[in-house]
Amino acid sequence: MKKLLVWGTGNLAVKFLDNGYCGEVIGFIESNKKRSLFMNKPVYSINEIPQNYDYIIVANSYVKEINDLCVERNIDLSKMVFLYGLNQQIGCTDVLILKEVLQEKNYTLYCSEFGLHYDTFLKEDIDTYQKLNQRENFAINKKFMWPVTKDKYAFAGVMDNYFWQDLWAAKLIIRSGIKDHFDIGSRIDGLIAHLLSADIDVTMIDVRQFPGEVEHLHTIIDDATSLSQISDNSIKSISALCSIEHFGLGRYGDPVDPEACFKCFDNIQKKLQVGGQLFLSLPVGKERVEFNAHRVFYAQTVIDCFSSLHLKEFSCAASGKIERNVDIHKYDQDEHNGEYRYGLFYFIKESL
Repeated sequence: MKKLLVWGTGNLAVKFLDNGYCGEVIGFIESNKKRSLFMNKPVYSINEIPQNYDYIIVANSYVKEINDLCVERNIDLSKMVFLYGLNQQIGCTDVLILKEVLQEKNYTLYCSEFGLHYDTFLKEDIDTYQKLNQRENFAINKKFMWPVTKDKYAFAGVMDNYFWQDLWAAKLIIRSGIKDHFDIGSRIDGLIAHLLSADIDVTMIDVRQFPGEVEHLHTIIDDATSLSQISDNSIKSISALCSIEHFGLGRYGDPVDPEACFKCFDNIQKKLQVGGQLFLSLPVGKERVEFNAHRVFYAQTVIDCFSSLHLKEFSCAASGKIERNVDIHKYDQDEHNGEYRYGLFYFIKESL
């Protein structure tokens, strides 16, 4: 039985294990080691990789970085199986080895990643279809082949962190009975679509151009840091889901300003009227900026920044699940290691 190391301790590593494999997993590798154990197996740093392995399964999205590390440290690439993220196959490409170690589900996904569709179940399915088909117009023609092999073992849909944050906010907003809502940079195909389907008029504010027009959706193209086009004490309901953590980092073409998100926090409070509600989603955990992607906040920092508002609920979305009414300090030391947790804040303005 082949001895395997898995490079990664996130969702992709768990997915590899769940899909089935042939061999003994003797441990895991983290590029920046954060823990000593994962799934009751030892976790190794790049400097601690044991020598008694047959193959390393790279179940990680930071593929180029891992490949560069391996080249730099003379790790044998012929023993590396890269599951994702490269434009071409590298490392172990021996089909017999790959089929043996990865087994059906993982091997099918591997082939789909690298466009090796005809090395999967597809070839047999083509033969079966052609034998059974009796309609001339629907005979398989190589000219019109459009092979898709990744869906066979996929879930029926995705319930990720965005799904849960959008559903969380939409339910609260709709149940509040509000008919006019403002939003800063949330997903049009998530929260905004939910609200529009409930016939709620939504005014969106974003520094970027909007893709089109739709009934009940009103748009303001502006840097939402100042909310300068909105009067003080005028808004009844406003949301900003996974948007304000980006402010002032230049990622979306806005001016670089380390205080931009905090200025926006302050201005949201000014624009809300008494009784107004705020629905906010931000990455929470050990506080830092990951330039130029986003900031990660302590939950307490966010609450302190909205000192004129009352916190009604603090929940979290992470790893495709929602955790309700969380202690605000529970994740203060969480560094995520690539798996982000979104803090869901529901505030009410009770007085001026």
